[in-house]
Amino acid sequence: MHALIVVAHHDPRSLTHSLAGKIAEGITRANPVDTFEIADLAAEGFEPRFSFADHAVHHREALPPADVLAEQARIDRADALVLVYPIYWWSMPALLKGWIDRVFSNSWAFDFSLDKPFIQKLQHLRVHLVGVGGADADSFQRHGYGEAMTTQIDHGIFGYCGARVVSSQLLFDSETADPQQHLQAADAIGQRLFATLDETTHAPATACA
Repeated sequence: MHALIVVAHHDPRSLTHSLAGKIAEGITRANPVDTFEIADLAAEGFEPRFSFADHAVHHREALPPADVLAEQARIDRADALVLVYPIYWWSMPALLKGWIDRVFSNSWAFDFSLDKPFIQKLQHLRVHLVGVGGADADSFQRHGYGEAMTTQIDHGIFGYCGARVVSSQLLFDSETADPQQHLQAADAIGQRLFATLDETTHAPATACA
């Protein structure tokens, strides 16, 4: 099995990057035969802005640009897609959202046109989401942020394309809690990544696993 771990954080020393590394370690610890690739969107200089060229792709007037094709090929090679990202304003960073805007394009992630039925094209894809939040669990629950993120990301993005969100976890208090508990949670995510490949579960909104 092969996992694509996508990280959207500008600082390679960040907790977000450390969590991605721990997930990768967990994957190989669970089964040395399994492999992974880490896509560091910031370090690789991915262009997140949805341009006129991307607009033309959406309307089937052009083929996707080379950078988008490369990212789609990465996903096509993977049995599981893992997104690890800090939570900015109760959502994902613009870099990651732009990656989705451009890469999850019409005719690849879904098939939309006015003259035939809508088709979800990512039904084979298994997704794991790891959001890293600075606020505490009570803030997310009290204001409904966690539920809003589930609606927006889990269902609004991946459900729209037919992809199955196998696990969706929020790690809270990232700026104040002992990072070891988050790192342990990430290691556990990696170890069970392929064990839960065909299950649809939403992990509790907690910093510990």
